[in-house]
Amino acid sequence: MAWTGGCQCGAVRFRVEGELGRASICHCRMCQKATGGPFGAFVTVKRDDLTWTRAEPQRFQSSNIVRRGFCAACGTPLTFETDRSTDLSIFAFDRVGEITPVIQLEPERSPAWVAHLAELPVEVAPPGYFDRIISHQHPDHDT
Repeated sequence: MAWTGGCQCGAVRFRVEGELGRASICHCRMCQKATGGPFGAFVTVKRDDLTWTRAEPQRFQSSNIVRRGFCAACGTPLTFETDRSTDLSIFAFDRVGEITPVIQLEPERSPAWVAHLAELPVEVAPPGYFDRIISHQHPDHDT
């Protein structure tokens, strides 16, 4: 099975041939800052199965052992890389709903409110709201 994905603007795209590895969410402060969210959601891929089909991401050395890939054009976070492994951001995949995290890392580092997300009230957009929005994002598929 092939998996595809990429950044928000479409400048960086990838293809993974084969099975995905462990999917996880990490609450550590570095993942929070790298993704701009309460946690990073990543899935491990075999390097030999990964092909960058457009430009490769730029990389930032976020620690002595981790490089993080991102799109230089739109800023989308894409990778968590060490000398031994490569993880891709789950939300960069085109079929994001088919990848389910199986483990949490460093949950004690997350803000306390994250544990209560499901309890927050839900606001639904009025009918037709999204019909008037013209997206400039890359579609969730390659043409």
